Amino acid sequence: MAPTAPKKPPKSAIPPSEPEHSAGSKDIWLAGLGAMAQAQAQARAQGSKTFEALVADGLAFQRKSQAAAQEKIHEAAAHFSQMTKGLSAGLVQPMAVKVDRLEHLFEDRVARALKSLGLPTAQEVADLQERVAALEAALAKQAATSTPKAPPRKRPAAKSTKAAK
Repeated sequence: MAPTAPKKPPKSAIPPSEPEHSAGSKDIWLAGLGAMAQAQAQARAQGSKTFEALVADGLAFQRKSQAAAQEKIHEAAAHFSQMTKGLSAGLVQPMAVKVDRLEHLFEDRVARALKSLGLPTAQEVADLQERVAALEAALAKQAATSTPKAPPRKRPAAKSTKAAK
C-alpha cells in the first residue's frame, strides 16, 4: 500500500495574525517534507536506487543553475565594463573643458572685484616690481662709480676765555 500524501491544513487553521506569504512558505515547506517522505518510502520499497536518482537529479539541476548564474554574472560584468569604458571616454574631454571654463570665469570675476576695489592687478604689480628692481640697480651703479667724499675735518676747539684766566 502506497503512503498517502499529507492533507493540506484548512485555511482556517492558519492564525489570522500570520501574513499570507508566511502561509505560502509553510505550504512549500510541507510539500518538501511530503516529497521527502515519499522518497524515503520509495527508497524503502525499491532500495536506495530511487533516492540516489533524486540526489543525482538535484546535483545536475544545481550545476545547471550555477552555470547559468555564472554566465549571467559574466555577461553583466562585460556589459558594465563596456559601459564604464564608454562613459569615461565620453566624460574626460568635456570635463576638462568645463573645468577650464570654470577657472577662467572665476579668475575674471575676482579680477573685476579687485578692480572695483581699486587694487592693482597682478600684471601691474609685476611691472612695478620690475621698475623698482631697475631703479635699485641704477642707484647701486651710481653709488659704485661716484667717489666717496672725505668726511669734514674736525676743528680744534677754541680756548675759552675762562680757561685762560
